[in-house]
Amino acid sequence: MSQSVDRALTILASLGEGPASLEQAAGSIDVHKSTALRLLRTLEAHGFVHRQSDHRYRLGGRLFSLAQQALEEVDVRQVAAPYLASLNERYGHTVHLAVLEDGEVVYLDKVESRYPVSPGSWLGSASRIGRRVPASATALGRVLLADLPEEQFAALPAAAPARGALRPGAAGQRTEELLADLAAVKRLGWAMDRGEHQEAVTSIAAPISGSGGRAVAACAISAPADVAPAAVLTRLLPELLCTVEAISLAYGGSPTPRWCENRCGAKPAAHATRT
Repeated sequence: MSQSVDRALTILASLGEGPASLEQAAGSIDVHKSTALRLLRTLEAHGFVHRQSDHRYRLGGRLFSLAQQALEEVDVRQVAAPYLASLNERYGHTVHLAVLEDGEVVYLDKVESRYPVSPGSWLGSASRIGRRVPASATALGRVLLADLPEEQFAALPAAAPARGALRPGAAGQRTEELLADLAAVKRLGWAMDRGEHQEAVTSIAAPISGSGGRAVAACAISAPADVAPAAVLTRLLPELLCTVEAISLAYGGSPTPRWCENRCGAKPAAHATRT
């Protein structure tokens, strides 16, 4: 590990015990105050530490934000697992759970379809857990992008591909069409792929809400277009919305209660505990 990285992490760990002066921070890593000051200024510039009015340093808000994000991403998979399995058991299609990270969708969990798919199909190993794809090219990604605050969306990489960017010949740039699409997704509360991501696959997706009401993940039902074309898959939309609402409630989120009236048989009796 780099010496500077090691020292910075040691300072952060020491600040976890409470605010510290420059002298105390320097002492925690056994360096001169000037060296500690350079590290603290770098950490402060990135929001990981904050300099108080009494000139002592404490942990910064960025650190808490990242910790909460990591906690939610791990917990939501555990909370969602039985609901994903139930949805798959009832309808047999592939079910995905994903989160947004740096303008990309990362698949956190997957329940395979209960019927065989064509060799080489995207519904096979191409959509495995841990795989990353451009968010704007998928229904999962679009429901997550649509829920981002404007400043966070604006901060995404400028090269984040638009819809269909994984299809041959598609342009890899953010367009007005994408922004209009995200506004419609935000209004509806769900999104659909009619082959934009993979030509032979249809998919519907909806967001899972966290404690602040913002989307922390998304769930999708996907199927080969010849098994469940868009018109057929759309019939499962109430069940998908019921499922994401049940997951949100179990997770401790605050979804808009529109769909889940014990239809899916998965509504929890109590919120999950996150420790």
